[in-house]
Amino acid sequence: MVQRRFPNPRDLAPLMQFKKPTLNAKKRRLNKAFTIEDLRTIAQHRTPKAAFDYTEGAAEAEISLARARQAFEDIEFHPSILRDVSKVDTSSVVLGAPVSLPFGIAPTGFTRMMQTEGEIAGAGAAAAAGIPFALSTMGTASIEDVKAANPDGRNWFQLYMWKDRERSMALVERAAKAGFDTLLVTVDVPVAGARLRDKRNGFSIPPQLSIGTVINALPRPEWWINFLTTEPLAFASLSRWSGTVGELLDTMFDPTVTYEDLAWIKAQWPGKLVVKGVQTVDDAKKLTALGVDGITLSNHGGRQLDRAPIPFHLLPEVVREVGKDTEVHVDTGIMSGADIVASIALGAKFTMIGRAYLYGLMAGGREGVDKTISILGEQVERTMRLLGVTELAELQTKHVTQLERLTPRKK
Repeated sequence: MVQRRFPNPRDLAPLMQFKKPTLNAKKRRLNKAFTIEDLRTIAQHRTPKAAFDYTEGAAEAEISLARARQAFEDIEFHPSILRDVSKVDTSSVVLGAPVSLPFGIAPTGFTRMMQTEGEIAGAGAAAAAGIPFALSTMGTASIEDVKAANPDGRNWFQLYMWKDRERSMALVERAAKAGFDTLLVTVDVPVAGARLRDKRNGFSIPPQLSIGTVINALPRPEWWINFLTTEPLAFASLSRWSGTVGELLDTMFDPTVTYEDLAWIKAQWPGKLVVKGVQTVDDAKKLTALGVDGITLSNHGGRQLDRAPIPFHLLPEVVREVGKDTEVHVDTGIMSGADIVASIALGAKFTMIGRAYLYGLMAGGREGVDKTISILGEQVERTMRLLGVTELAELQTKHVTQLERLTPRKK
């Protein structure tokens, strides 16, 4: 028989300590986020559908994005045990300069549409964390303002080559003058992909009010207040545009760009040059022969060609072929620090986050971006400890197996 007694108040006291409430609503909601998916959920509740879907969506049936994320889920880690992992170093040297973490913030377009602090929040958070920040040609903050927000950190400029070459190179010259150390030339956008969510939402710049837009905005007043009471949306590359996003992209992008154009750009850029949007081993070899400093395996977050190759699957073969001669970076589908660690183990020198950054931005502005970086950084460090490694250079292919789900059918 269990002996029972009346509880002693002194025994209850330690159990009755209540946590002090957090009065700041932003801190309260961000404190509840433990994963990037948590930030995504918060972002969806706080952002109008058209703006959220622009971030969330991909091309056509969105198969490329789903496959990219699935590829990271389909990995198996192989930890080493009984290692001293009391101290872990997540820093490395990328493109000749130090970074504190093995990821940076990818270039994103129309960023102030997602949340009014936009690129300035991203650049400031990157500066505080010691990681690179990449500004898009379609960014909504100027080159000079991003530099002011990240004066001593690493700023990269992402270039879309327009039909108006003089205008394109004028941006490159501004980035060089402002001290940006790396040029990311994106090469997978000869035309805009079919982003059906944007078409169905009528997503345009500036946003057009409709009955549906107003109804969707009612539970999200902070977004509209910020949008209407801050500087009008403007771009690093153009001052105004009236029309859909797809129409803007098709007006600007040049389908005639070739390797010769890339060599011409390289000759004019004084810093490091990375080509973003590489999706085949053959192209990786050609770019390496051209002498670029790095390549980014990417299918544009699934936003261009649907059913495109999965960058994470391409990674091992590309590293084997060109990794000794040029840096290989990877993006698309990264949603956790474990994804980043797996990429480094399979030979990537660096990774970039796009949607994960924007989820944090939409969830809480600058503090939300800080939270994204904190979550990923903690996950990277914890995964390294659990794998039994103390620095990134110790990560090897033996630590990761890519489990097969999609395999080519024999011809």
